[in-house]
Amino acid sequence: MALLHAVAFLHRRGEIRARAVTVDHGLQTVTAEVADRVAATSESWGVPAEVATVSIDAGEEGLEAAARTARYAALETARVEAGADWILTAHTRSDQAETVLLGLMRGSGTRSLAGMSPVSGHLMRPLLGLDRDQTEASCTAQGIEIWNDPMNDDTAFTRVRARQLLAGLETELGQPITANLARTADLCRADADFIDDRAEAAGQRIRGAASVPVEDFTALDDAVLSRVVRDWMISLGVPGQNLGAKRVAELCALIRDRKRGRLSLPGDTEVVISDSHAVFQLAAKAR
Repeated sequence: MALLHAVAFLHRRGEIRARAVTVDHGLQTVTAEVADRVAATSESWGVPAEVATVSIDAGEEGLEAAARTARYAALETARVEAGADWILTAHTRSDQAETVLLGLMRGSGTRSLAGMSPVSGHLMRPLLGLDRDQTEASCTAQGIEIWNDPMNDDTAFTRVRARQLLAGLETELGQPITANLARTADLCRADADFIDDRAEAAGQRIRGAASVPVEDFTALDDAVLSRVVRDWMISLGVPGQNLGAKRVAELCALIRDRKRGRLSLPGDTEVVISDSHAVFQLAAKAR
């Protein structure tokens, strides 16, 4: 609501042209009413609004990830239909810190620890420099009604437990951990962007190729190699969600050792390493 209020102010001044889209995930009985109330508030502030209703199928990725995927898809559809340049979301520094902590818990690399980018494609997050307490205090001071989603207190979700852990650590250690984790994200993002750019350039010539000279891989630095190898396998149809760091590291080790060998992959596929080439193919049982 803090973001909507700020955007409405600029919209009324004619500095931007805005449209509010609130996504109803349908996960609780009250969400439709809440979404309608948000849309009505937006209209009262002079910003046209709509409610996008989505259906969530948790599937293999889990409820949180499925809801996120559906939400961003709905927002992108609304952006295209409106002919808008940007999607603005209200993620705060608190959300950023939680994202980084979750990445640390998974043992992730710099891209995951980079958290959410302030600008990514058509997506902009203008409140990443503010804590959640600040945005809530702003709403309270201006008499703006906010709704606290009960699911944000449901410890069945990992992010909720991470949020509670952060609050406890800041209290016990007396350190600004939220701000520090957000700064870690900024530092990691600069490194990750640089490495990703190099990996993108190196991967262009092998993406989609079933047979690649081993030298095309061994000439790369380790940080670039792992990204290129993962991107190569995804380009050949290996599901990214089933392609963890351990599997990528195993394949990189085979390539570095320049020994003959094979590595089984999801979907009844495998990579076979010879003296000269890395070959992606169906596993023997699937041929």
